[in-house]
Amino acid sequence: MTSLHALLQHAAPFLHDYGLWALFIGLFLETFGVPAPGETLLIAASLLASKGDFTLFQVILVGWTAAVLGDNAAFYVGHFGGRRLLLRLGGRLGLTHERLDKVERFYARFGAEVVIVARFFEGARQLNGLVAGSSGMAPLKFFIYNVIGAGLWVGFWATAAFYLGDHLGAIMSAFGRDFLIAAAIAVAAGLIYLGWRRWHRRKME
Repeated sequence: MTSLHALLQHAAPFLHDYGLWALFIGLFLETFGVPAPGETLLIAASLLASKGDFTLFQVILVGWTAAVLGDNAAFYVGHFGGRRLLLRLGGRLGLTHERLDKVERFYARFGAEVVIVARFFEGARQLNGLVAGSSGMAPLKFFIYNVIGAGLWVGFWATAAFYLGDHLGAIMSAFGRDFLIAAAIAVAAGLIYLGWRRWHRRKME
């Protein structure tokens, strides 16, 4: 990823001109499957929020809403259009027949939980809803996991950029982006597991 200073320079003009609508549109398009700098805009908006241009709550709310709506729209395109439509659009989305087979096998093996973590990875984030829809996942199940995944992804990058600011770039350079993502997923998985255990224990009482 480029330096945070360069990131802010490239994305800030859109956010200054169009406000959080730029974030909403960018994230909606990216999660719908269209190549767009959604994650970049999310980090830049959070950096601007740390400087007082927006509030962190506004950035998270707008980002989460756009991510949920974009992925759900893509899900229904895949759901009703099926593999034929995805392969027809494959050239524009970087989706080949072999890649679609591989991603669908991945979904079939690991289930709906893939929807939660897919957002953290380039490529998977853009194809998440489309492939889940074409693979026959139940709409309600996808929606629930999509809401959770969007919250974790948006919350992670928004709070990391807001509270770490310029230090985020140094941390990513030292440890790598994948290390931060793995740590975020591990923490999120632990919290979800603890929450599930608490809910299960109350249910059994």
